[in-house]
Amino acid sequence: MRGELLARLGRVEDARAQLLEAAGLTRNAREAALLRRKAQALGG
Repeated sequence: MRGELLARLGRVEDARAQLLEAAGLTRNAREAALLRRKAQALGG
């Protein structure tokens, strides 16, 4: 996933944005919640 790759590269703000965008696009509520938690874990 793009957000996770960006996080590994140290691009935290970009990673957060991508994770939140992905959370907004998925129709799966559990997946969206997981993506939001990952974004939150990066800070903010």
